Amino acid sequence: MKISTSILLVFCLAVGILFMSLSLPLHFPGTVYEVRVINGFTNNSSLPLVIWCSSLDGDIGGRALQAGEDFGWRLKTNIWGTTHFLCTMKWDDRRKRFDAFKVSRDSIRCAPLNKCSWLVREDGFYFSNDEFIWKKDFSWS
Repeated sequence: MKISTSILLVFCLAVGILFMSLSLPLHFPGTVYEVRVINGFTNNSSLPLVIWCSSLDGDIGGRALQAGEDFGWRLKTNIWGTTHFLCTMKWDDRRKRFDAFKVSRDSIRCAPLNKCSWLVREDGFYFSNDEFIWKKDFSWS
């Protein structure tokens, strides 16, 4: 009788933990993420990749990146789950505005290192959470 009560107690505890983990938000307020945008152009002789980024909380500025250079920042997610950073890229006659970080999209895909990296190339924008495996996310147009 004592063993079956212990087994039932462990089972109930496991089910309770499972339900609690399913009801937690996808992000935890105050989680720190690192965002990095890298100029991955191979034919970038004299034209830099111009980047300008901002969030709802303010402007974080911009840079003119030569081939291989990067622009990065660290952020903390807010309590409402609305942390969002937009960047505008310009290279030659191409221009693209994109979500560099959006907590609803990136809290899971930037895990486990909380690193969101973008490699910008002539054919589009590539994402990685480890800077080893890059996947094309979208094109310039």
